[in-house]
Amino acid sequence: MSATQPTTGQLPIAVRRDRATLLVSGADRPGLVTAISSVLAKYDANVVSLDQYSDDPVGGNFFQRTVLTITDFAAKRPDLEADLERKVGEELELTWQLVPASDVKRVAILASKADHCLLDLLWRQRRGDIPMTVAMVISNHVDVADDVRQFGVPFFHVPSAKGADKSEAEAEIVKLLDGNADLIVLARYMQILSEDFLDRVGVPIINIHHSFLPAFIGAAPYRKAKERGVKLIGATAHYVTADLDEGPIIDQNVVRVTHADTAADLQRRGSDVERQVLSRAVTWHCQDRVMLNGTETVVFAD
Repeated sequence: MSATQPTTGQLPIAVRRDRATLLVSGADRPGLVTAISSVLAKYDANVVSLDQYSDDPVGGNFFQRTVLTITDFAAKRPDLEADLERKVGEELELTWQLVPASDVKRVAILASKADHCLLDLLWRQRRGDIPMTVAMVISNHVDVADDVRQFGVPFFHVPSAKGADKSEAEAEIVKLLDGNADLIVLARYMQILSEDFLDRVGVPIINIHHSFLPAFIGAAPYRKAKERGVKLIGATAHYVTADLDEGPIIDQNVVRVTHADTAADLQRRGSDVERQVLSRAVTWHCQDRVMLNGTETVVFAD
């Protein structure tokens, strides 16, 4: 394992200290919006945006995302959270989370040799397009090390042993993370993660799959797509679960291709789609726009 440390820390994008996002979910029934709003009104909250969704108004699941501002939010936050727990959590039996805008998510990126998704995320973060800080980049190859250094981000090389047993590498990655990340992004990290690893890291993991899932699961999807003569290729960003390439999907997109495109053409054109889809998924997650609904996601995107 080798590391490159930055000379200066990364600065997150400017955030408003009086702004927060309230996420609520649970069994749908009449009166939920009114009850939640009454708690917010008690603290003179100004609702900046409000999105809600029910997958079935009769016995379904309710989801709500509210962006709000409250003067002197830090001082009022303990009392507000106590009232939310009493009214929303206990009385209404809903799950809720209040996320201050100042709590910018720390992201660890895992990569291999391909650099297009990795560098796109680093570039967007530096521009302030994605509200996150990049805590580190971990790769099983050194190909991207010099590029990562230019962004002032810590780079760690953790080789993966050949064969099925990746336990030593996974243990080293867990050690490096050590509570330093709120989200892990697999930017074309070409290793299958074990269920034990997923349990130990304890944070969400987003993967970009270079295929329009559920088609062409697994390795070499562009070759498989060419062999099938597809007319559309795509990419899928999803949360990682123990079931390979079957986690809840966050975003997808496609591009039209023709019989004249080679497998290399498909890969080149698909790389553009991969960057776009992964960056949107990471952005939406970092903006607390994604809520899980079983094996699906509810995405309150612009």
